[in-house]
Amino acid sequence: MAADAVTGSSIEDRILAALDEARPHLHRDQGDIDFVRFEAETGVAEVRFTGACSGCAMSAMTLRAGIERIVRIAVPEVRRVEAVR
Repeated sequence: MAADAVTGSSIEDRILAALDEARPHLHRDQGDIDFVRFEAETGVAEVRFTGACSGCAMSAMTLRAGIERIVRIAVPEVRRVEAVR
């Protein structure tokens, strides 16, 4: 049985839900994050930081220690989360 059939939602929907968990933390610093796409063959989810987060020196740490951790726990199909411009 496909994972989507078990959860009732697409991988992209589950990624969006996971990003919604992180959003309040980014909003506190006047930033946000947008989902760009998911590449199923590589397991890479692409996101784009916006607002204050787009130019923040801490965005790389936020991506790895926060965003990627949350997304990978919620969506096992995601192997890596990458920020794009």
